Amino acid sequence: MVTAVIEAVYRFLWGDLFTIPLGNGNGIGIPLLVLLLIPTGVYFTLRTRFLPVRLFPDMIRALNGKKQEEGGLSPIQTLFVSTATRVGMGNLVGVVAAISAGGAGAVFWMWLSAAIGASTAFVEAALAQLYKEKDPLYSGYHGGPAYYIHSYAERVRKKKLKRSVIAVLFALSGLICWGGISQVISNSVASAFENAFGISPLVTTVVLVVISAVIVMRKNATVRALDVIVPIMAGCYFVITLFIIATHLSSVPGVFARIFAEAFGLRQAGGFGAVLMNGVKRGLFSNEAGSGSAPCAAAAADESDPVKVGLVQALGVFIDTIVICSCTAMIMLLVPEELTTGLVGMDLLQKVMSYYMGEFGVVFIAVTLALFSFSTFLGILFYARSNVAYLFGNRWIYQTLYKIFALIMLFVGGLQAYTVVWDLGDVGVGLMTVFNLIVLFPLSGEALRALKEYEEKKTNK
Repeated sequence: MVTAVIEAVYRFLWGDLFTIPLGNGNGIGIPLLVLLLIPTGVYFTLRTRFLPVRLFPDMIRALNGKKQEEGGLSPIQTLFVSTATRVGMGNLVGVVAAISAGGAGAVFWMWLSAAIGASTAFVEAALAQLYKEKDPLYSGYHGGPAYYIHSYAERVRKKKLKRSVIAVLFALSGLICWGGISQVISNSVASAFENAFGISPLVTTVVLVVISAVIVMRKNATVRALDVIVPIMAGCYFVITLFIIATHLSSVPGVFARIFAEAFGLRQAGGFGAVLMNGVKRGLFSNEAGSGSAPCAAAAADESDPVKVGLVQALGVFIDTIVICSCTAMIMLLVPEELTTGLVGMDLLQKVMSYYMGEFGVVFIAVTLALFSFSTFLGILFYARSNVAYLFGNRWIYQTLYKIFALIMLFVGGLQAYTVVWDLGDVGVGLMTVFNLIVLFPLSGEALRALKEYEEKKTNK
């Protein structure tokens, strides 16, 4: 019964709500979340007057922000947290799957979804800053959609509320989502290490859980760990990609020509609909703009200007999709197509890396996946702090119980893949997105006013 309900909700959120026919038996299937997120991204891109393009230099400058108080987080530290969750398995296996199903043209639509998603990420991050609260447990601040949804509900109902129904549903959806993701993380890492090193999944899982427990059970060790892991893992992956590109430089123009030629589905089975949806879905799912996850990190920034925090999180969308996802795409598309025929997922990616670097390539991609996945686990537990605090108050017992639950899911996932739990994770992020967007539109005026004031101050300097 429960499984049937989960699968039904999953199909409603992620399955095709309706199909736009294109002739010749082809069509574009439109899932509910794409129907919600793409117009949202376009709307905020227009309202911010193409912020991702106009203010890109400001995004870089915003990284220099310093925290004001001991215990708070600087804007760049919150970027490391959000990047840890954005940059995960989807940047590796997910991009491979998108290209396998939709062809090289899917990369173009992945880029486009990031370009418009950055504006959505700006708005929700700025709102998280505007409605942040002091964190009595971890010091500094916490907040996120549950908090600005709650405030909006009080404004609408014109009275103080202990809890808001939609805020509670958002917070629960987040905790469900991150529990499901925990299982996916360990399963992927265990599989990658078994393929690369022949290590038993049990051994890999135990080591992963022990290291995770040591970090997440210590106060504020999560952020310190991510400060080290995120720049190293992203930097190494980027450098390796540059090396691959440099050693195959003559093929690069052909790859870009193929991406743009196939972007409209002119050369592959499934046509335009397959290319468009695989690229858009991968971009949206990877950069998380609109889902309400990253604002949980944005709220923790000890910064007086919410616009600067919003700009930092908009930059995070670019790092995830334009940089890291594109790295995987280039690695995939520079290899001769005949070598990858019939392969999918991690097997395909490891085969590609072995083409470039031999056995070291297989080892490198397994270690990279482990780092991407491990940092995602640390990041989602940082996010969970805010939702647990909103639901149960600022009490250590509830924070600790959720960490134990996530660690159990991490252990179980490494030993056995329960697809219903994976679906539950996707259902969780889908519901988060729906509840977040309900309030994002009516509150967005506050973020847009802050942006206008920010730009006026720049002009008057």
